[in-house]
Amino acid sequence: MIVLPSPIIHPPRSVQPTEQDVIEAIRQGDERAYEVVFRQHYVPLCRYARQFLSDSDEAEEEVQAMFLALWERRDSLIITTSFKSYLFRAVHNRCLNRIKHLAIRDEHRQHTLYMGETMAESPVHTLLGDELAERLQVAIQKLPEQCRLAFTLSRFDELRYQEIADQLGISIKTVENQIGKALRMLRTELSDYLLLIIIHYVVVTTP
Repeated sequence: MIVLPSPIIHPPRSVQPTEQDVIEAIRQGDERAYEVVFRQHYVPLCRYARQFLSDSDEAEEEVQAMFLALWERRDSLIITTSFKSYLFRAVHNRCLNRIKHLAIRDEHRQHTLYMGETMAESPVHTLLGDELAERLQVAIQKLPEQCRLAFTLSRFDELRYQEIADQLGISIKTVENQIGKALRMLRTELSDYLLLIIIHYVVVTTP
């Protein structure tokens, strides 16, 4: 009787997934793949964001917002570069947008402060401001729902267009169109008050 040697069984080798495998897994809603990417890149991305934003909390907010947007838009995720480069580029753009937004907001506040100091002593302006504020609230409530939400998130909550788009589930272009529509409708609704403000401002500031 011939005794044959037992076959040698080698354990299967684990194959590391490629970047495209990871991207496809996330696109299909694989939370474990998403979590692995988050844990791997979160800290380096925060350090990178700190190069642009001096506040560590703001830096982390932008990184977290980027990952949230990545997950929410996973169905349409298309990456032609390396995944790491894509993530760093996304954080880079978000940080620059935040810096731009903060600069515009500061400029607006300085202008508002200047206008307030210039016209604060006028009782007519005070009365007109109160009436205009009431009319503005009424006019805003007349806006179509999506138009009203986009406008109030931008003007009162000071959110950026990307943040508004993420919150409402629409594109940035749609946000721009809705806010533009809101401004046109408000100008029409408040045209008489805007005319009074212009006339009053010219009278007050003319030497």
